[in-house]
Amino acid sequence: MPADGAGARRTLGNAGRAIRLGMRASRPWLIGDVAAMLVAAVVPVATVWLLKTVLDAVAGGRGLAAATPAVAGLVLTGLAAAALPALSDYSHQEIGRRVGRRAQSEIYTAMARLQGLGRLEDPVFHDRLRMAQAAGRSSPGQVINGVLGTGQLAITCGGLVVVLATISPPLAAVNLLGLVPALLAEIRLSRVRADMVWRISPHERREYFYAELQSSLPAAKEMRLLGLSELFRQRMLDQLAVSDEHRRRVDGRQVRAQLGLSVLSAGVLAGGLVWAVGAATGGRLSVGDVAALVAGIAALQGTLASLVGRVSSMHHALLMFDHFRAVLEAEPDLPAAADPRPVPALRRGIELRDVWFRYAPDQDWVLRGVNLHIPHGTSVGLVGVNGAGKSTVVKLLCRFYDPDRGAVLWDGIDLRELDVAALRARIGALFQDYMSYDLSAAENVGLGDVAALDDEERIRAAARRAGIDAALDGLPHGYRTMLSRTFSADPDDREDTDDREEAGATTGALLSGGQWQRLALARTFLRDRRDLLVLDEPSSGLDAGAEYAVHHGLREHRAGATSLLISHRLGAIRDADCIVVLSGGVVAERGTHRQLLATGGTYADLFRMQADGYRDEELPA
Repeated sequence: MPADGAGARRTLGNAGRAIRLGMRASRPWLIGDVAAMLVAAVVPVATVWLLKTVLDAVAGGRGLAAATPAVAGLVLTGLAAAALPALSDYSHQEIGRRVGRRAQSEIYTAMARLQGLGRLEDPVFHDRLRMAQAAGRSSPGQVINGVLGTGQLAITCGGLVVVLATISPPLAAVNLLGLVPALLAEIRLSRVRADMVWRISPHERREYFYAELQSSLPAAKEMRLLGLSELFRQRMLDQLAVSDEHRRRVDGRQVRAQLGLSVLSAGVLAGGLVWAVGAATGGRLSVGDVAALVAGIAALQGTLASLVGRVSSMHHALLMFDHFRAVLEAEPDLPAAADPRPVPALRRGIELRDVWFRYAPDQDWVLRGVNLHIPHGTSVGLVGVNGAGKSTVVKLLCRFYDPDRGAVLWDGIDLRELDVAALRARIGALFQDYMSYDLSAAENVGLGDVAALDDEERIRAAARRAGIDAALDGLPHGYRTMLSRTFSADPDDREDTDDREEAGATTGALLSGGQWQRLALARTFLRDRRDLLVLDEPSSGLDAGAEYAVHHGLREHRAGATSLLISHRLGAIRDADCIVVLSGGVVAERGTHRQLLATGGTYADLFRMQADGYRDEELPA
């Protein structure tokens, strides 16, 4: 964290941004909290002055009538002192809740602006995002409470200093000057602590990863079969030990600083008391002066300590808020055209023209000058060994990345000139690493087109085309069944948990891998009538019968449409209008199935190897 002027200005800017966030999220509560803060700031000062007034009236023999207004004032300040903490605490909590919700919403919105995938493959950005999410939940509220609390304590300190100055200006000055080293030390410590939190973030993220493996259903089978629990437990503890050591060093520095400041405060208080007793003995101070001095010094010391702690806490929250701000201000990972062109309906086709691409400057090229044309209304099959770049082509077509060189063209227009959201609205895709959402069956299909999320007929029609309708309809609650045993359909339903467990009942259902693949395909079918259909290994998890049925349905679905089909099972793409073979990052072959077999190249070799697996034994007559 920079300690220069620019860093200080940014920290102050964070305070302003947090307050503006608070005003947007909870303006009435914030205004009420400011009013309560002003009253609370005056109460300690009024209490000390009213106490002095009462004692001077009594000692001076002026009678009860002279002291009555001050006594009444003490009663009112006592009531305010008793009631305000509870009211302020409730107000702070409500402001924190409202601001936290608003902050999380803004982080989500900021992440949605990152249209590509590059940032999500950056470990440093993941650390930053994790810190921003934590800061978004707490830091804005802490900053607002810190600003208000610091203002309250500063007003109280100022009032107490004025009261003490009327009795002994030098003593008031000494108490006030004691604030300076305490503030400097605490601000330095808050900076060190914020830096420590950033340093241990990778360790905490890894610790969380190991801890989550214990409850991860996908990991459970291997964890138990391979006996990995003890290995990951120890690794989790190793990461925790590193984090704890960093915290221990910072805590040690804080203890040493606070002990020194406590000794300094105690010395100032003791000196003030000695002086007050001497001055009272010499007749230079009244009884009320002595009482006010003792109460004022004690109150000032306590207020100064609270002020130092509040400033330190606020400063730490401001430094953490910087992670939140950094995510909100993150530059888009895909450059957007200043005046994006509308995306026309596809008429001529899509072209990759001399496309070079690698995922990072220190990595090898995945694509090395690929030229590929997908004519409108035709189907193109993409073939290649693992790592040939097939899925990378899909990512470029969907503009999750931009080529390092060359261009991807939509009817002759570079994708970088088009609005990315409008482009993706014209693409339907089934990715090889499709998602299995912990949602209901209907939602898992409906996410293919959010506009159809509540359209039961469209969802069922898509499921029927994918051959998964009967399986979903047969679930315990049909399409409303939760496809998860990690979450329940109703998170608030906690009653009779033991009875359900004893009866063996569950709140959700699990699908097989093949069923999930069909469901993902239904999600793609829901997104029909798109200009481009991309199918990346659409049948990799299916049995032979299901694969045949799916590809038969896909042929009908692709008829007349522009499509790109990727599959290691070459029989699934043999009917494509054109088959392209990627090898070494370039297009090595292209042609129809018959043409490529006749050529006797890579495609023919791959096809014959797969076919040989079915010809080892003759089928019985």
